[in-house]
Amino acid sequence: MHRTPIPRTWVASKVSHDYVADYKPFQFVDGEGVRCSLYVAGCLFKCEGCFNEAAWSFRRGEPYSREFEDRILRDLAHPAIQGLSLLGGEPFLNTAVCLAVVRRMRAELPTKDVWAWSGYTLEQILLDSVDKRELLGHVDVLVDGPYDHARRDLSLAFRGSTNQRVLDARASVAAGRAVPWESRNRAAG
Repeated sequence: MHRTPIPRTWVASKVSHDYVADYKPFQFVDGEGVRCSLYVAGCLFKCEGCFNEAAWSFRRGEPYSREFEDRILRDLAHPAIQGLSLLGGEPFLNTAVCLAVVRRMRAELPTKDVWAWSGYTLEQILLDSVDKRELLGHVDVLVDGPYDHARRDLSLAFRGSTNQRVLDARASVAAGRAVPWESRNRAAG
């Protein structure tokens, strides 16, 4: 069973230590296309069966740095890369790290997209703090909701349990409600 946050009670600036648990450039599994995957450190959801339980600690890995950010941006600039994937840990509890890299990516590489996985639902993020809502504003595709081991379904694309949704984040924010994401590559294959 996972923990359920009440909006504005889990504050990124109070729990995050700005650590990166892992970074994997040139991935094919964390979203559509070839991606750079940033796994931030720390999660309070603690979902049973979590695929990345090692990243629950907010001090897992190494501190985020400008040099590390430079490396991510160099990797993202490669023409084969479609975008950046934010995973964890919990990206919306590590907003300082995530916002630093996505703000810079949007300024320097505006054609790249951002995917984020979160234990928060879209509705919870929309009711939460300014930093969480700002990060959501930079996200193109949001996979939302905590992983529910009792509802596990390995046949699902980009998610692990049936309660999780793959959302068009920009359309969802504009509509004020969840709007399902549709792959641009479906027709191709």
